Amino acid sequence: MTLSQELARDLLAIKAVQINPNKYFTWTSGIQSPIYCDNRLTMSYPAIRKKIAEAFAQKVEAMEEKPDVIAGCATAGIPHAAWLADRLGIPMVYVRSKPKGHGKGNQIEGEIKKDQKVVVIEDLISTGGSSIESAQALQKEGAEVLSVLAIFTYGLKKSVQQFAAANLAFSTITNFDELIDALFNDEKLTNDEKIKLLDWRNQL
Repeated sequence: MTLSQELARDLLAIKAVQINPNKYFTWTSGIQSPIYCDNRLTMSYPAIRKKIAEAFAQKVEAMEEKPDVIAGCATAGIPHAAWLADRLGIPMVYVRSKPKGHGKGNQIEGEIKKDQKVVVIEDLISTGGSSIESAQALQKEGAEVLSVLAIFTYGLKKSVQQFAAANLAFSTITNFDELIDALFNDEKLTNDEKIKLLDWRNQL
């Protein structure tokens, strides 16, 4: 079993990701969805968060260019960025969704320098909007964003299109398809339910 497959099962086991093909959740955007994802839960499971840090580290090690800094997206990407930066022994910053309304008005907390290479850490990619905004905030400061890395993606076409339009690379540890396969292989989904779930995702 690959690390990606292991983590898909881990997320399901701790209910960080819940899938119900018959009773849909309502996302903040109003979208009716058979899947709900809350990767903040991984913080409470040391073995799983360690596995996530290892998976992120493997992705960084496979890159041709290595980062000088790890950047976490506020708020859920921050702890994973910290664990990864600590593992790699390099600096870390985090990026707010918008500049502070007081003090120095920072959007980026920590020290970022012009021309530094950065990897951005996020917990979840849905449409990709918030991750892209964080990456662009770093680019405005003169940093070079090598990639956005996340724990999980729904695999929506919109996310692929938005990252391509922003000329940003992205990669995730595990994804919707891995989860569906894990549930199907463990006989927790029928073939009809699997098809229904994949159709829902592909139509978005």
